[in-house]
Amino acid sequence: MTDKTLFNNTKTAFTLKTDSQLERAYFLFKMISKEPLVRIGTAVTKFALNASLPVEGLIRSTVFDHFCGGVNEEDCLIAIDNMFTKGVSSVLDYSVEGKASENQFDDALEKILKIVSFCYEREAMPIVVFKPTAFGRFYLYEKKSEGIRLSPEEQAEWDRIVNRFRKVCKLAKEKDVEVLIDGEESWMQSAADELVEDMMREFNTEKAIVYNTLQLYRWDRLDYLKALHERAKSDDFKIGMKIVRGAYMEKERDRAEELNYKSPICETKVITDNNFDSGLKYILENNKDISIFIGTHNEESCYLAMNLMNELNIDKSDNNVWFGQLYGMSDHISFNLANQGYNVAKYLPFGPVKDVMPYLIRRAEENTSVAGQTNRELELIKSERKRRKI
Repeated sequence: MTDKTLFNNTKTAFTLKTDSQLERAYFLFKMISKEPLVRIGTAVTKFALNASLPVEGLIRSTVFDHFCGGVNEEDCLIAIDNMFTKGVSSVLDYSVEGKASENQFDDALEKILKIVSFCYEREAMPIVVFKPTAFGRFYLYEKKSEGIRLSPEEQAEWDRIVNRFRKVCKLAKEKDVEVLIDGEESWMQSAADELVEDMMREFNTEKAIVYNTLQLYRWDRLDYLKALHERAKSDDFKIGMKIVRGAYMEKERDRAEELNYKSPICETKVITDNNFDSGLKYILENNKDISIFIGTHNEESCYLAMNLMNELNIDKSDNNVWFGQLYGMSDHISFNLANQGYNVAKYLPFGPVKDVMPYLIRRAEENTSVAGQTNRELELIKSERKRRKI
């Protein structure tokens, strides 16, 4: 059995943080723990940026530098290289959201292709990531997911989306860089699933290069995974799967209620946790067929994964198993896992400060809604401050 005190080791967790960075983290999580402050802060920040007030420097030196690697790829290198000295790799995440024109989709494609090449040159960056809607309109994914026939113009637009996916996956295979494709809302996900499966069939012939995302707060996703596994065995391709609990719960439930259909979200957190752990177990038991990126900040799920790997004789350094957390969060998990020899990667968001603000605001709001996680961060930071003063 795994030592259940592993993630209490704050010396290893915060080994890269200076005293001043530790104080900044304490201040930020203290602020995020207070919901009214988050609401006021996000409203003021949006107003200040929209009014072009000179606040970017303040944002950059506080919340941006804590949760983001920089404004461009080169800017991220300090964080990337520092983390890699402790065995933690990086997943560069271009976190600019809400784009909707063909030019913007082409720009996103060029950015992701550049990141793939950038990763190829650096051992510390074996993985890239993008969202399906970075390459095409949400509306088209939604329409295809509902089985509605596309107009000739829309079909041409969809073909361009497929082509963008293929260009990234082709270059990634040539460079031996793995590609994580994020999950989004359930009502557009079927089209994304089919497209990513086509990419797996084409590019995951020897090993997993292309990874889909399984949001396991959805009660139907384990069945989807098992059916995909059968198709993969039949058609002789490997599966890559990032597993997460999910990020759109309130939006999903509100839409289901508004349109009067059964919510795709598990009824309780306990059921979600069980679903996540069942998906984790299924994938690790089929380790030769399915590669996994375990995207979680949940300590119990990490301990479970470690125990299962031990029981199934999966080596800690097996490239078919990666653990992942977000930059600026859960360092007690990331750095302690890496210190034990597991494959660990931090999602490292980057982009112009103003363009990345929607991501940062979502991050702050998610932390506010997960009070236990924010309190855990604060508790660990307090322990490390105390340890350093002894």
